[in-house]
Amino acid sequence: MEKLNFTTTINAPRERVWQVLWDDASYRAWTATFHEGSHAVSDWQEGSKILFLGPDGNGGTGGMTSRIAKLVPNDTMIFEHLGEVANGVEDFSKGWKDAFEKYYLRPTADGGTELAVELDTVGEYASYFQETFPKALAKIKELVEA
Repeated sequence: MEKLNFTTTINAPRERVWQVLWDDASYRAWTATFHEGSHAVSDWQEGSKILFLGPDGNGGTGGMTSRIAKLVPNDTMIFEHLGEVANGVEDFSKGWKDAFEKYYLRPTADGGTELAVELDTVGEYASYFQETFPKALAKIKELVEA
């Protein structure tokens, strides 16, 4: 597994960045960078299941089943990916099993926020994320600073 790191500095407080990251409407807007119609289904509590799904809503277009491993509001969100979802069925035997996706919000001296993302990926997807994740961070920055 390969570890990728991405950062951006956003001219807004951490609370506003957090809201844009995890509010349903804005989450859909920035994750459209990866796949139009992407969304998450969860109660957004630490330890809870979270499904990352495509536009059909049941993983028919591919998705992941994960767990919110750590949640510190306005600071840290860590997802542990456990498997894939296809046609509404969770499969824990393949996919991103044991991969983590980590988001850290750090205050900057000027009142802004540094958003840092650490992503575990497999070789075949590394170049895809190296190309698309900076676009996703740019979209987050645009949404927050609008």
